[in-house]
Amino acid sequence: MRHQDNLCHQGNPDLQLWLREAKVLQKAAQSTSLADSLPVLRRLLDARVLTNISLPELKKNASMIQRKHLLNLLAAENGSNCWADFKHQITQAPKGSLRPYSTELREAGYPVLWFSTQPEAKHYADTHGGKVVQVGKQAAVVPNDL
Repeated sequence: MRHQDNLCHQGNPDLQLWLREAKVLQKAAQSTSLADSLPVLRRLLDARVLTNISLPELKKNASMIQRKHLLNLLAAENGSNCWADFKHQITQAPKGSLRPYSTELREAGYPVLWFSTQPEAKHYADTHGGKVVQVGKQAAVVPNDL
């Protein structure tokens, strides 16, 4: 990362939050714990951030995973083509409106209801209330009263 980019991030807490999320994901991806690493490695493959490599090969070569891969993963999971596009989207959005789902779920506590797809979660939230939080291909509904 260039020094000038780093200064831009220092003044934007939303960008800092996403950069911290990428750092946490990179640490998890490179962890020796399968419970920590495999979910992140699967997300990288599902989002097609890394291609032409199998999950076992990726696990064996997890040191190849760089921060840019995780930033592109977060961008892809949020509907952007690349980190640069998503970064622009974050800086243009109202402060605090774009947050990593891990932050939202951590702050939600219990109960969080899980659904296989976002449309299923949206249908539930439309009927019963709550906020839909996209988590990869799945979704969760967080109660409104938190």
